[in-house]
Formats: sequence, structure tokens, C-alpha cells
Amino acid sequence: MTSHVPPIRRSNGKFLLLVACCLAFASPAFGQTSANAPLNVDAATFAYDVVSIHPCKTGSGMSIGTAPDGFSARCTTLWGLVFNAYPVRPNNPLPGLPGWANSEQFDVEAKMDSDTAAALQKLPREQLSDQRQRMLQAVLADRFKLKIHHETRELPIYALEIAKGGPKLKQGDEKAGSGTSWGRGQIEANATPINKFAFVLSDVLGRDVVDKTGLAGNYEIKLTWTPDELQGTADAGPTLFTAIEEQLGLKLRATKGPVDTIVVEQAEKPSEN
Repeated sequence: MTSHVPPIRRSNGKFLLLVACCLAFASPAFGQTSANAPLNVDAATFAYDVVSIHPCKTGSGMSIGTAPDGFSARCTTLWGLVFNAYPVRPNNPLPGLPGWANSEQFDVEAKMDSDTAAALQKLPREQLSDQRQRMLQAVLADRFKLKIHHETRELPIYALEIAKGGPKLKQGDEKAGSGTSWGRGQIEANATPINKFAFVLSDVLGRDVVDKTGLAGNYEIKLTWTPDELQGTADAGPTLFTAIEEQLGLKLRATKGPVDTIVVEQAEKPSEN
């Protein structure tokens, strides 16, 4: 199973190598744990038994993935690991992160014992994804000596609201399961609540999108638009902002609001093992 590969895969559709995503860490915020969630007591139960970290020497491309009994990363920066462990988007700043965390690459291999792997697989999907992130947080704290805290900062955001004329949304098929994929000029989701759709829009736009619709329920969403760099061409379709209003009956309003920001207090290069 493939996890987040930052920032090759995501952001505003400029990165085309891995644009479709089925997120391995699909927590309530699509691959992100709650911004204020500390490591909990479950981390003592669900922990990796063996963790190996070495500087990347292969010269291969960056990759991050999970298996039922482990986690692996190839030629991945500390920023990339943090991206998978915390609610960080490609364009989010990480105050306090040292310069080497964006350049030096590591190979990481983490394995859990068979009993832990079996117990983990029995968790509900979202709890499993959340727990995997917590396990990675523990690895970063132990091996990279990573310490963080959260600050609320007033930053530019988009408010997702109901457009004039009302929403144009179809209830998703719960029996088919939930899931989301997005890439250049498209977002598709099934049985998805609006707050999770807002999170995907945050990825696409590079700015926090806050759900202000008040809509409950899980929806089927199919949204297509023409990226800004292709606007003006002969076959150009609507912009993202226009498509959201025309196709979904929603709208984005630029404003400012409180944004939870992760601030790095400490990070160290790991010793090899």
C-alpha cells in the first residue's frame, strides 16, 4: 500500500508522477491525524518492534509505503516523514525545521511483531490509519529526537460555503465504502463528508479550506476543472472556483482565520542502525 509521497504526488496538480491517491493513512482528515492529538496510550501497544534508518545511497526516487506488518521509506527527507505523520500539507510552513530536514534523505524500515500486526488489522479503518500515524510519530520522536508543539496563527484561508441556489450534492453509497482520489483538474470521492472534501481542496489550493456549509452526511463528489495554466486554451473548461459552484452548488470565499500550525522545537539527524 502506498502512502503520501511529498510533494511529488500532491498539492495543486503541478506534480504529475503520482496524481491519483488512495491514502494509506486515511484518518478523519484524509491521511492526517487530528492537529491537536498527542500520542496516546495506544502507542505503547501498537509500536514498531524494529526500526532501521540509514542515509539514502541508492539514488532511486523517493517512495513511502506501508505493509500489514510495517512501514518503509526510500530516499525520504525528514520533511517527508513529518508530512506522513502529522497534518501537514505541501505548502504549509514548518517553523523551526532545520535546513537539512528538506535535503538529506534517509531509508527507513520499521517492522512490528506478528501479534501487533494482527491486532492492528482488527481496528476500524480510520482508527487503523490514525494509529499508524501515531506509530510513525513515535519513531520520529525516538530516532530523530523530534519535538513539536502547536500554535494557532491567523492566516489566509478559504471558507467553503453553500452557493446561491443551494447545494448540488448526491448522497454517497455507504455500502461501496468511502474513498477519495484527486489529481490535475479532478477530484472524485464516495461516501465522503464535506469536511474531508474541504481537506482535499486545501491540498489542491495550497491554503487551508474550512467547511462552513453546515452540511451533514456523506456525499458522492465528482469535480472537474481546467487548471489555471491551461485557462485561455481552445478547449479550456471552468476554473476550480467556478466548477465548485456550477457542479456542486458550493463556493469558496477568501478570508482569514485561525490555522493550527506545527512548530518544530527540536530535530536531530538519526544515528545509523
